[in-house]
Amino acid sequence: MLSVDMENKENGSVGVKNSMENGRPPDPADWAVMDVVNYFRTAGFEEQASAFQEQEIDGKSLLLMTRNDVLTGLQLKLGPALKIYEYHVKPLQTKHLKNHSS
Repeated sequence: MLSVDMENKENGSVGVKNSMENGRPPDPADWAVMDVVNYFRTAGFEEQASAFQEQEIDGKSLLLMTRNDVLTGLQLKLGPALKIYEYHVKPLQTKHLKNHSS
């Protein structure tokens, strides 16, 4: 079953544990659009998650997103968009690059 730490972190993020138990592949590059949508729903961004579905953002697209893409391309309110990028998109990109470099 999905394991989510709903305690808000000091920075406003919500801890989401990535494992096969949550129904998504461990590597975000392998996520389908609905995996991305469900990731953000689980992370507490229920309202904003639909923007990823409307824009057909799959895992590969998510890993290519820039800060500007998230802040303006998804037409989200600034506050949630900043949190989504800084506490979710950027760490996923960093983790993916770290695991696939060299």
